[in-house]
Amino acid sequence: MTKAEAAPASTAIAWGPLLVAIILVGFITVYPPAFSRPDGKPDEGFAMILMWAIMAGLVRGVGFVPRFKLWRWLFSSWSCYAACAVAVLVKLTHA
Repeated sequence: MTKAEAAPASTAIAWGPLLVAIILVGFITVYPPAFSRPDGKPDEGFAMILMWAIMAGLVRGVGFVPRFKLWRWLFSSWSCYAACAVAVLVKLTHA
């Protein structure tokens, strides 16, 4: 294998991001009004950030690690956690 084709370090199930994604999906399913601002308008920025957290959590959580560095970064455990933190900050600033 060449350096570009080297296998990622770990492709085991990552329980942390997977559980975060499952909890977020459950929360969104049970309480959709969380995506609205106090004035009743939809909060697209908050929704986009949460969807990124869900995608990163599911992709990394099931053990898939992309080979392309940009995708590996966007769908990593750390990006899942960072997206959750940014979503909390966005929600708090819109309150």
